Amino acid sequence: MVGMEHRTRPVHPALRPYLHDLIGYAYPGAAPELHRGLPSRYLTLVITLDGPLGVAWPGGPLQTYDAVVGGLHSTAVHVGATPSRAGVQVSLTPAAARTLLGLPPGELASLNVGLDEVLGRPARVLTDQLREAGSWGERMDLIERLFLEHLARERAPGGVRPEVSWAWRRLCGTDGTIGVQKLAAEVGWSRRHLTDRFRSEFGLAPKVAARVLRFERATRQLRLRPQTRLGELSAAVGYADQAHLTREFQAIAGCSPRQWMSEELPNLQDCPPPGAAESEVWTSRM
Repeated sequence: MVGMEHRTRPVHPALRPYLHDLIGYAYPGAAPELHRGLPSRYLTLVITLDGPLGVAWPGGPLQTYDAVVGGLHSTAVHVGATPSRAGVQVSLTPAAARTLLGLPPGELASLNVGLDEVLGRPARVLTDQLREAGSWGERMDLIERLFLEHLARERAPGGVRPEVSWAWRRLCGTDGTIGVQKLAAEVGWSRRHLTDRFRSEFGLAPKVAARVLRFERATRQLRLRPQTRLGELSAAVGYADQAHLTREFQAIAGCSPRQWMSEELPNLQDCPPPGAAESEVWTSRM
């Protein structure tokens, strides 16, 4: 996808516990026929700028959205198969589900839902405003303004046990390499009780979440260093061997590591690497 436009900027300080990033994207020609939306530690919000976006779980029917929020999930979702070529994507932390969307992240797990089903009329107004906006800066401002207004209402998130929140942070901090038994011991709960409470909040059991986080680390390393040998990568991120890594790719992404790289990495050549300085990405904040 040579010439793909990709814009991002630092998130407003008040929103950093909830928004990991804001990304504007536009393809100059036809949009990709298939993009694998891989699972990660974030919920994903996409608002298109030109028309509906197609989203489907493997083997499931294609659904189209002007604005869609996807919950935490453990297998790839297929995105594409529609003419949409431009939009804004936001990575949301699980805390954002309660604080900004008004519902626990577990209610969105393994689902794609129209943003208007969650936020109602403000979602439809935002979509129209983004399409009428004349710059990426204006679009980012509109999204942040909506969420800042939600924060200003001081809607109490409630309902989250501190032990569950801590377990999530601990899993993320170790990229899923901590065992569930050890995690439960650190929390002071039985493994079963932790699993039940964790799944109720996030929609994924801690063992499944750990698997997602480890896979996320593997794909992150491949994006940063595509020439990494898969055997070396397997050992570095905690897989038993290369065969184990390959099985996880097949189960989670629906393809081999090499196939994923051939499909996905060329699409990233015009995008800034993770951690790029703001001046390397986009310095306009309008």
